[in-house]
Amino acid sequence: MSAILPPSQRIWWKEPLDRVELMWIIIAFVWCMVMFFMMPYWHVYGKQNLSSETYRTTPEMFAKKAQAMVDKYKVREETAENIPVVAPPAGSDVYLIARLWAWWPMLELENGKTYRLHLTAMDYQHGFSLQPENINVQVLPGYEHVISITPNRSGTYGIICNEFCGIGHHKMVSRLYVK
Repeated sequence: MSAILPPSQRIWWKEPLDRVELMWIIIAFVWCMVMFFMMPYWHVYGKQNLSSETYRTTPEMFAKKAQAMVDKYKVREETAENIPVVAPPAGSDVYLIARLWAWWPMLELENGKTYRLHLTAMDYQHGFSLQPENINVQVLPGYEHVISITPNRSGTYGIICNEFCGIGHHKMVSRLYVK
């Protein structure tokens, strides 16, 4: 019998395994085990995945928190839509709202300081992507996603939506400033 030819009997699972088949089954099993144990390793030691918290919320509750932050820490307004730029102190909670087709407000953070970034969507599913850092979070309505971030380079970062959210999706961009 060969692994290439079909089994002579229709009850194939009762046929003996060929050496080549057994070798490929063992290779596949070993590779699955390597990948299985590498996933927690990458998460814990490789810092490949964000450790985030997620809570249930309502758009109204989250909007109140975000508005309170803007009222307290607003430093200026930018763009034609007069989107506020906030500069909260280090270690504070910062709130970012995703809605058709904008991020609100813009954030100005300090280099080397840690912040708790709270994200939610007001309407549809959006994707938070911080470039060039390659931080990606799926942002869902009704959930508050909390991520601890520590900017390590000064400059301007791009925030884009990487989940298609409708006809104006291509305009859903913003900036994050690190000083």
